[in-house]
Amino acid sequence: MNNPLLELESLPAFGRIEARHAAPALRQVLAENRARLAELTAQAAPTFDSLVVPVEELSYRLSRVWSPVGHLNAVANSAEMRAAYNECLPLLTEYTSELGQNAALQTAYLHVLQHEGDSLDPQQKKVLENALRDFRLAGVDLPAGRKQRFREIMQRLAQLATKFSENVLDAARAYTRIVTDEAELAGLPANAVDRAAADAREAGQSGWLLKLDQPTYMTVMTSASSGRLRRDIYEAWVTRASEVGPSAGQFDNNPLIAEILPLRHEAARLLGFESFADYALATRMAKSSRQVLEFLEDLASRCRPAAIREFADLESFAGRKLDAWDVAYYTEKLQESRFRVSQEELRPYFPLPKVLDGLFALTQRLYGIRVRERPGAAVWHPSVRYYDLLDADGSPVAGFYLDPYSRNEKRSGAWMDECVIGKSLPTGHALPVAQLVCNFTAPVGAEPALLTHDEVTTLFHEFGHGLHHMLTRVAYPSIAGINGVSWDAVELPSQFMENFVWRTEVLPLISAHVDSGAPLPPDVLGRLLGTRTFNAALATLRQIELATFDFELHAEFDPVAGAAAARVAQILDGVRRRVAVAPTAPFNRMPASFAHIFAGGYAAGYYSYKWAEVLAADAFEAFEEAGVFDSATAGRFRDSILARGGSLDAMDAFVMFRGRRPDVRPLLRQTGIAA
Repeated sequence: MNNPLLELESLPAFGRIEARHAAPALRQVLAENRARLAELTAQAAPTFDSLVVPVEELSYRLSRVWSPVGHLNAVANSAEMRAAYNECLPLLTEYTSELGQNAALQTAYLHVLQHEGDSLDPQQKKVLENALRDFRLAGVDLPAGRKQRFREIMQRLAQLATKFSENVLDAARAYTRIVTDEAELAGLPANAVDRAAADAREAGQSGWLLKLDQPTYMTVMTSASSGRLRRDIYEAWVTRASEVGPSAGQFDNNPLIAEILPLRHEAARLLGFESFADYALATRMAKSSRQVLEFLEDLASRCRPAAIREFADLESFAGRKLDAWDVAYYTEKLQESRFRVSQEELRPYFPLPKVLDGLFALTQRLYGIRVRERPGAAVWHPSVRYYDLLDADGSPVAGFYLDPYSRNEKRSGAWMDECVIGKSLPTGHALPVAQLVCNFTAPVGAEPALLTHDEVTTLFHEFGHGLHHMLTRVAYPSIAGINGVSWDAVELPSQFMENFVWRTEVLPLISAHVDSGAPLPPDVLGRLLGTRTFNAALATLRQIELATFDFELHAEFDPVAGAAAARVAQILDGVRRRVAVAPTAPFNRMPASFAHIFAGGYAAGYYSYKWAEVLAADAFEAFEEAGVFDSATAGRFRDSILARGGSLDAMDAFVMFRGRRPDVRPLLRQTGIAA
């Protein structure tokens, strides 16, 4: 079979990749990698060039084969692709565990460090140090029986994470809400009503059909006048993949959570850690569970008094006690009342083509990088576009795909993923390529997609991740781009980019009325800027609630304390009593769809968003001091943060840029909480 997944010298052949290609390609590359590793570890006196460079090449090749499979499973999820992915996952997990526990390879890496350490450059030393750390964290030093048990746990956790994610997607897919009385759509913007009418026609239904995708959920919660409609959509959203709600028990993730938590705890204990949280911190900026919890407690104590005042104002405005499904609606209404601006009313000023033009113009002003669309690149959906990044002399430095719109076969949320990891090895060179994925409402007819300002912020966030991946100057794939970066610092470039959407210097670049082309009027611009700190303490407290729940869940797990499901509810209730201000519905089953920590990379790491937000606010303050477009400051940020990847400790990289350690005060000033 001529397998397009094995064509590694160009961009992935998305137009030709099918589910049936996945397993054969993966089996082939894994077999070839194993054979090559046996040859490499048989060397009597390995060197960096004879051992480490070839291993980096093997990892790069595996990434090239697997990346399109994982990506298509997320953005083009069909029964065939899901089955292929699930067939491949145990093969990949087994190989990864086997590689991490390869004692011969560990010994060879140690030999290189001991015999060549003084002559290696900092990047090469970092590759070796990270690898030796990761060998230990993979259980390479465990006795045979415990080593095998660790591998079994990792295999099972990978399967459970995939199933968790599938259940969330399937629960959302299974729900639709038919509206036959147009009055129930009062308050919804015209584009959302048009979309619902089109979806109903496509489904052969009369009236309007609301799906449970993220844009629909957010639009209904913030705009629908009907409390009944808000409650129905809210209940469907917060009970996804749980034992209650519209699809009660059908896609229930609670049994998976009850299996995931003990397995994570057991894996950590096998390696000598007290908890999974301690295990997770072994590769992070934060050095102890106490440090993380004190960080969260400190932020909560600073925010809670302001959040209490904000929520009291909200209920006073509403004139009654609020239910959970009322909060977003009245928040939007109070914001409109106070600032006379709403997210939906802003949509005409943020057509996606204009936002992209402005984003690309900003990138050029900051870093001297031009962004140019490349027509004809193979894509997985007609709405996807491919772009090249060109340096000042016109030479390509990277590329990215943009998949902007929500679809049934696509998981919710927004993310950046690696398509090609950059490398500059004696064995070959490759430019980094990113995949940027959002879930905006698709346009109807010939009109462009219109974004809320919140969605513009999401796009800038993911592009920040993309720049971190694409502007790397690191030669070795294992520490290039986002690889090897401390997980609690990986959100720094993305949250840093969000700051630009609030600047008066930048907003004219990214906004123009879809019909007239008129810029955002000065008075609207001023009111929009005023919303930045609106209810910021409530929003911050919500993130602290999620982060504290996640961290305590993994730091305090006790396998003999009773059923894991009961423990999850107990911890969440305790955190909410201490931290939360806004109400929670009794049927809320948030953990069952909390894919970040049960199916993503954020287990015992959700605190990273707030941790990195402190870094990002502090970093952006340097631009506020020097000028938002200051090329010297941007050059230092690129050189210190974006270009370094995982080749430099995250704290050292920050200090290199800022000249000191991070300070929480810029974030408190930025959000208005300090006041």
